[in-house]
Amino acid sequence: MSTAITSTPSAAEDPDVKSAGRGRGSVRGGARPLRALLPVSAALVLLALWEVGCRLFSVPQYVLPMPSDIWGSLNDDSALLMDNAWPTIVESALGFAVGNAVAVLLAVVFVHYRPVERALMPVALFIRTIPIVAIAPVLVIMMGNGYAPKVAIGALISFFPTLVNMVRGLQAVDKQSLELLRVLSASPWEVLFKVRMYASLPYLFSSLKIATGNCVIGAIVAEWIGSQQGLGYLIIQTTYNFNTPQLYAVMVIASAIAIVFYALVGTAERLTVRWEAKAP
Repeated sequence: MSTAITSTPSAAEDPDVKSAGRGRGSVRGGARPLRALLPVSAALVLLALWEVGCRLFSVPQYVLPMPSDIWGSLNDDSALLMDNAWPTIVESALGFAVGNAVAVLLAVVFVHYRPVERALMPVALFIRTIPIVAIAPVLVIMMGNGYAPKVAIGALISFFPTLVNMVRGLQAVDKQSLELLRVLSASPWEVLFKVRMYASLPYLFSSLKIATGNCVIGAIVAEWIGSQQGLGYLIIQTTYNFNTPQLYAVMVIASAIAIVFYALVGTAERLTVRWEAKAP
C-alpha cells in the first residue's frame, strides 16, 4: 500500500507570508519620511507662530526679531557670517580632536593602572567644576589671542564627558571574554585592542555626541574674552550695536555648526558600531 506524502510550504516559501513581510517592510519604509516630516512641520509651525506673534503684538525688532528679519540678515550678511564662522569651525574641530584624544589615552591609563585613576580622577573632576568663563581669561593671558586658547578651552570642555564614558566603556567587558583571553595568555595590549576597545565604542560615541556641542560653546566663549574674529567676537559686536537680527543669525550659524558635527559623529557611529550595547 502506498501513501502519498504531502508537504506544506515553509514560512519562507509561503506566498502569504512573503506578501505580509513585504507589507511590513513597506510600512516601515513609509514611516521613515513621516518621522522626518513631523519635526520639520513642528519647526515650521513654531516659526509661523513666532512671526505672527511679533507682528500682532508689534514687538520691537531690537527686543525680538521676526524669523523673516533673521532670514534677511542671513542673506544680506552671509559674507560676514561665513568669514567669522570659519575660525570658530577650526577652533571647535581642533578642540574636539585634542580633548577627546587626550581623554581616550588617559582612560586607557586609568583602566590599566588603578592608582593613577585614584590620583588623577579627582583632579580632572576639580578642573571640570571650574566655570569656563573663569578659565578663559587665564588661558588668553597665557597663550595670547590666537587659536591656542580657543582650542584649549574647546578641548577642556570636551575632555571630561569622554574621559568618564570611556573609562566606563573600557571596564564594561564580558567577564567570559576576559577569562578566555587569560587562558590564551593574551597580553594586556591584545586584551585592549581585541576586547576592551570594541566594548567601549558605544560609550565613546555617546560622549562624542555630547562633545560636538560643547566644543562649539567653548570656542565661542573663548572668542568673547579676546579675539578679533569668530562667531563669539561677532556676538559681542552685534550686542553692542543692538543689531538683534544679526545676533540671531549668528546663533543660527553656531547651531548649524554643532548640528553638522553631531551628524558626522552619528554617521561614524552607524558605520562603526553595528551591534547593540549591553548595559554593564
